[in-house]
Amino acid sequence: MPTSSSPYAAFAALLASSGSSVSPAELHGLLLGRSCAGAGFEAGPWLVDATELLGVEPPDNVRQALIGLQEMVRGELTGDDVTVVLLLPSDEAPLAERAAALGQWCQGFLGGFGLTVGDAALSAEAMEVLQDLSAIAQVQNALDESEDGENDYMEVMEYLRVAPLLLFSECAKPAAPAPKPSLH
Repeated sequence: MPTSSSPYAAFAALLASSGSSVSPAELHGLLLGRSCAGAGFEAGPWLVDATELLGVEPPDNVRQALIGLQEMVRGELTGDDVTVVLLLPSDEAPLAERAAALGQWCQGFLGGFGLTVGDAALSAEAMEVLQDLSAIAQVQNALDESEDGENDYMEVMEYLRVAPLLLFSECAKPAAPAPKPSLH
């Protein structure tokens, strides 16, 4: 475990202190997946889904962290930026650990998205993104500790910072308000 206190490491320690073995990456993937599929940003339903994944009722400090994580995701999805910050181990962590967390993130995202979107029809682009996430979740052990492995990891990370935005814009982004008629 790296000695740096990254947000991922801090969240992992918080989860471990509450007796949970769920990775922060999978939890963040679940949150982002359900949010991109249109679950909205109400804390109650998010906490229900998180509790189901955790397998236990989270203590207050974990509940507060989960609500904070949701607020961060809401800001990223509804803000003007065009990327999402992934909750993954820091760059100092071994590539195998980062790749495993990337796979867990994808699994969480697919689970959250699937639970929320149901049988809604999706565009070809959205289906392609979901297929990519599924493939990424499967290749988590294929990256080797090398410069090529690092480059592959970074390319996948860059893709995952923007891919959820396509799904959010298709499935969850609120419609723009109708222009108000002018009073001329």
